[in-house]
Amino acid sequence: MTALMDATVEQLGALGAVTEMLVEVDRTIGSLLAARDGLLALGSRIAVEAAGQVEEATADGVDLATRAVAAEFGAALRVSDRTVQRRMLDAEVIVSRFPRVWRAQGAGLISAAHARVIVDAGRHLEDPAARDAYAARLVAFAQTESPNRVGRMARRVADRFQPRSIDARHADARKQRGVWVKNRADGMAELSIFGPAALVHGAFERVDAMAKAALADSSNGSSSRSSRDASSRDERTRGQARSDVALDLLLTGAPAGHDTEGMLGAIRATVSITVPVMSLIGASTVPAELDGCIPIDIRTAQLLAGTAAGWDRVLTHPITGALLAVDRYRPSAAVRRHLTARDQRCRFPACGYSARDCDIDHTRDHATGGTTDADNLGDLCRRHHSLKHRTPWHVEHLGDGVFAWTSPTGQTYLDKPPVQNTNIVTEDDTPPF
Repeated sequence: MTALMDATVEQLGALGAVTEMLVEVDRTIGSLLAARDGLLALGSRIAVEAAGQVEEATADGVDLATRAVAAEFGAALRVSDRTVQRRMLDAEVIVSRFPRVWRAQGAGLISAAHARVIVDAGRHLEDPAARDAYAARLVAFAQTESPNRVGRMARRVADRFQPRSIDARHADARKQRGVWVKNRADGMAELSIFGPAALVHGAFERVDAMAKAALADSSNGSSSRSSRDASSRDERTRGQARSDVALDLLLTGAPAGHDTEGMLGAIRATVSITVPVMSLIGASTVPAELDGCIPIDIRTAQLLAGTAAGWDRVLTHPITGALLAVDRYRPSAAVRRHLTARDQRCRFPACGYSARDCDIDHTRDHATGGTTDADNLGDLCRRHHSLKHRTPWHVEHLGDGVFAWTSPTGQTYLDKPPVQNTNIVTEDDTPPF
């Protein structure tokens, strides 16, 4: 029994009051940050207007005027003028290009973190009408979701307002691929790779799987190790093991990672690609998605689908886009695939932990008659799985993948499954075949 489960009515009442105050304080902070952005953006406009009063105003003149204003602000705030100038630029973007987002933050409807992910994902949209329509959709969505979930949706929605196809933009972006090194303190350095998302995520998944296997093998002890090595526990973190394996692969072509039996080399990456069937056959330009959050070009998705040994068919409703079913031959595996496709991440409110790394939990315990099907199952990360079973938090499945979580203070929070990456059609649309 946890201490919270033994809390008195008065203590739970106090917790509820503190929660309400915390929400109000957070809204106030968001509103004040929006007000600060307004003042910083006003400073930028003053600089531009001042520079424009000079005959033959140049970009250098505008930059110098902006530096002068940033220096004024920085000296008063005791902050570096370079930092202030960066903040002025960011503020000008949200105030001038995304006024709907700025006003929503000022009104306390969304937080600064929500505003930031919306603006970052839509920054490349040049058409004002498209930007405003994009912002309207995301502001409404952000009022009930966490910033990490809004970020996923924002990338998807922004891509559909982009006039150029994902294939054309991906072709241009591929030209920028590269590898670079950044020196860090204490004899360390950082290696960065910029490349196609499907390949980079695939490489990371393989390195991560190798690191996990190396740590498990080291902890359990291997028959090929000496008795001294077997008795010592591997103290590396998962991140440290990833680094060791990745550098082994790059330096020698073999994932040593303390693996003496060659097991790591047999590990292959597994990534999830969602491809609308209309896009797969070339009848639509809706992009495919990597792990339910990163748009990728259709050509890459078609190649992956064509070479896969088997792939899941995700059936969605043609009007609402809701997930209907995921079908394959093995029933138990099909249920797991259905949950992964439906949930995409942990189903606790605001959690963005990937479903592939979550536990599958019975909403109503199996021991008390809960069924093992999609209507009684959900993906929960280990943290929130434990929270459900070991604290007064309670969850109820309302159907259609909607979960209602009730907190110890009696507050209810709905968590809906993410919208699927699909083609939405109307009755007026003519089928292409």
